[in-house]
Amino acid sequence: MLWKARHFDFRFPRPALIMGIVNVTPDSFSDGGRFFSTSDAVEHGLSLVQAGADILDVGGESTKPGALPVSEAEECRRVLPVIRELATRTHVPISIDTMKPGVAEAAMNAGASIINDVAAHRSDPALWRVAAQFEAGYVAMHMQGTPQTMQAAPAYSDVTAEVLAFFQGVLAGVAKAGVASHHVVLDVGIGFGKALEHNLELLGHLAAFRQLGRPLLLGVSRKSFLGRLTGASVEDRLPGALATSCLARAAGVELFRTHDVAETTQALRVADAVLAHQSNP
Repeated sequence: MLWKARHFDFRFPRPALIMGIVNVTPDSFSDGGRFFSTSDAVEHGLSLVQAGADILDVGGESTKPGALPVSEAEECRRVLPVIRELATRTHVPISIDTMKPGVAEAAMNAGASIINDVAAHRSDPALWRVAAQFEAGYVAMHMQGTPQTMQAAPAYSDVTAEVLAFFQGVLAGVAKAGVASHHVVLDVGIGFGKALEHNLELLGHLAAFRQLGRPLLLGVSRKSFLGRLTGASVEDRLPGALATSCLARAAGVELFRTHDVAETTQALRVADAVLAHQSNP
């Protein structure tokens, strides 16, 4: 299986890909404000590459539950200088975490290669056309509602079946907009419009999404469902995230989005080594 992101090619099977998070925001749920300046964000991104990140995901608008949107101009002001400098100082592909077509296009021109779209449920194909124009990698994430409403009362009759049907629709929609399937990665959107049981149901059935023939990305780093299960505070949720990531790797997930790159890289390298020696039942 091939995933193309502009001039980057990733062929699977291969070792798990690690996507390091660079939040250029004052209000993200776990590290808001820590890397808000351009220089701090760039240095953080470079440190993540040194720690093992294969991809850097740069975002300028928080998508935590209840987060308020920012203008396109403000989002560009936050992320574009970071992307430009990272693109000249590191060899890894850069992802722009955005819902706005204008921001995505500006990020592509600044040196990004991937669009990480938490609003893949869109009906307007403008962002998909940007992905097609630049032959960018495109991460389609499932979210019920918006960041402002998604955790108010998430409801599903069968969350796995509904997310699967959603992805089938997205793959058809992006194809009509000119995005070839080999540019697409799928993310079930843990914590985005899901109650605890929905998250657990999806995590327990990740292998079901393999039938779509596209790489899967998982983002569980520091998320609230880990706290609900264990009582751990945001800064103490790494063990739960690593356990979840290793189980997801065994289910066939290829990409992992995380704040904790060094620890996640080590855990998944061990998981890959064990899985390589696993005998078929």
